[in-house]
Amino acid sequence: VQLQASGGGLVQAGGSLRLSCKGPRMILSVFNSEVPAWYRQAPGSQRELVAEISRQSRSNYADFVKGRFTTSKDNNKRTVYLEMNNLKPEDTAMYYCHVGTYWGQGTLVTVSS
Repeated sequence: VQLQASGGGLVQAGGSLRLSCKGPRMILSVFNSEVPAWYRQAPGSQRELVAEISRQSRSNYADFVKGRFTTSKDNNKRTVYLEMNNLKPEDTAMYYCHVGTYWGQGTLVTVSS
């Protein structure tokens, strides 16, 4: 079972992208009980937490994306979103969604200067 992430692409610095991550129907209970999160991993770097959203829809963000990224979710659709604004070249990475023990396959975000 894998989450399906989408929405990555190539964008110029200052641009925006919206990532989506959808889980299969069988993990509906997981979406309702766990904390969906977004991670990213740049080449040669470790995977790092970008944002997470609690069951009460309270979000936490890494300092390097605060004020620029927003995460949200729709439990009924088993989908979590990451709205990314004012993108910077250093945001270039593979972005992964995670909930419970499930991971997405990753979606590549490339920001050109």
